[in-house]
Formats: sequence, structure tokens, C-alpha cells
Amino acid sequence: MNEKILVIEDNTVLQGTLQYNLEREGYTVLTAADGVTGLSLARQETPHLIILDLMLPQLDGLSISRILREDDIDVPILILTAKDADEDKIRGLEWGADDYMTKPFSMRELLARVKALLRRSYLARIQGQMAETKDATEEIHLGDLIIDTKRHQVFQNNKPLTLKPKEFNLLLFLAHHRGVALSRDRILEEVWGWNFDGGSRTVDVHIRWLREKIEPDPTKPTRIITVRGIGYRFEG
Repeated sequence: MNEKILVIEDNTVLQGTLQYNLEREGYTVLTAADGVTGLSLARQETPHLIILDLMLPQLDGLSISRILREDDIDVPILILTAKDADEDKIRGLEWGADDYMTKPFSMRELLARVKALLRRSYLARIQGQMAETKDATEEIHLGDLIIDTKRHQVFQNNKPLTLKPKEFNLLLFLAHHRGVALSRDRILEEVWGWNFDGGSRTVDVHIRWLREKIEPDPTKPTRIITVRGIGYRFEG
């Protein structure tokens, strides 16, 4: 998924620095240098995250945050400001912001917070979708495979497969992203969690175990395809 991030910042140097570093991470970046333009873009472009300065021409950041929440636009908001008073942080969070960083800040820390906010938002959307369609999606049918999400079981040709918990979670994640090339890092983060200390080799090992259980010929996989230079793609 190519996440879209809106940067609303009137300092052109900082705005350019943020755009450069975010685009290096693979994000699509939109920019605005004043509050009115930023609010308009937030409404029209439905970004996955907003990086928002508090002190802006025409319309300040706190007002933007408040208006978006009043409009039921539930996009994660990361506030940037030169202010460091606790009352400003509290007001920002009370008016709808999800996180807060004081200038000057570490770009590495900002990127980590962006990643965490996007992941939290993604998981919340998935959980919401699963809750809304729970009755209809208790079983996922993939040819001769059936994933029973309620019973936490997998069947192949109506026979139960014995999967370890992480193998089940990995298969479920792949099934929800059929046809999408997924990097090892993304699989690792989504299935094992962002704070997992193991390397991407963990993904390769679990993919091999899954192939041995669901592929007719694990040496010539037709379901879990290796995408050279990226990771894996699930074909169902």
C-alpha cells in the first residue's frame, strides 16, 4: 500500500526536508504552506496521515485538527510546533491530534512515529472491517483451502491442517492481500510486530513451512510466489 501523507508546514525549508525524507521511505507526499489550503487538501485527497504545524498563515493547526474531527475525518494527525509548553501539547491532543513533536526534532524519530501511526491506523481499519463483516467472513475460501477465522483453523480438501499460531497469522495476512507483492519487512512488521527483534530471515523460514503444508509441490510453489528483490505474493 502506497500511503499518502499531507504535510502542512509554512517553513519551506522544513517542508522540503520532510517531503524528501518521506518520499525516500516510499510515501506519496502532498504539501501545503497555509492552513486554508491544507484543510482543503485534507478534505479532498483523503491522506492516510497529516503532519501539521501549529503556527500557520490563515488558519492555525489546532483549528484544522478540530475541524477535521468535527467533520468525522479520522486521519492520524502528527503535530509539529516550536512550542514546548505542556498546555499546548494537551490542547493539541484534546483537539484531535494523535501525536506531538517539538521542533527541533530528529528526522529518524519522526519517521519512526509516522510508521507507528500509520500501522496503528491500518490495524484499526482492518479490525473495524473484520468486526463489521464478521458473520460473512468467518470463512475465507481459497480454492481447496478454507481459513476459518473464528475457529482459528485451516482446512485443505476438507481436512484440517496443523499450523502454528504465527503460520496461521501469516497465511491470514497473505490471504487478505492476495495478488499484492509484499516486502519481507512489511510482513515482519504486520505479523510479528514493529518491536520484533528477529530479522527478515524469520519470514523466509515461515514461508517455507507454509509452502510445505499448502503447496502441492513446495519446490515449485503456485500459491506463495517469490517476488525477486521484494518478497512474496499470495495467489490463493
